[in-house]
Amino acid sequence: MFRIVLFEPEIPPNTGNIIRLCANTGAELHLVQPLGFDLERRSLRRAGLDYAWMANVHIHRDLAACRTVLAGARWFAIETGGARRYDQLRYVPGDCLLFGPERRGLSDDILDTVGRERIAAVPMRAGNRSLNLSNSVAVVVYEAWRQNGFAEVVTNP
Repeated sequence: MFRIVLFEPEIPPNTGNIIRLCANTGAELHLVQPLGFDLERRSLRRAGLDYAWMANVHIHRDLAACRTVLAGARWFAIETGGARRYDQLRYVPGDCLLFGPERRGLSDDILDTVGRERIAAVPMRAGNRSLNLSNSVAVVVYEAWRQNGFAEVVTNP
């Protein structure tokens, strides 16, 4: 499945919602420190509805450590202002989907390491700042999963 990488996430309910998304899609979650919250925080548990035991969550001390663990994987950055739409990329299982902190996004240095051709955005109406992080992650993960025939779906409505 896919790997969601949250670089220095700041808002506990967003991460909790993404944990629940991972539990329901089979995606791995990689959290890059420093985190803007305590993993035991009640709001994180409430948002994740205690799905953490069903999700594959990894914590990394920094982005370099995360990239070492995920060496060989293709990386895509989803960032407000990306030149391509997220649905114009072609995803394969094992790809890393990198999202930045809620308040500041990813730095140019990080985007340069991913490669400008692998930066995409979720479209939205002009004049808006950005979507909620957990909503953006869900949109992109489901598109990547759809492109791969919803592999490993247990129930097919």
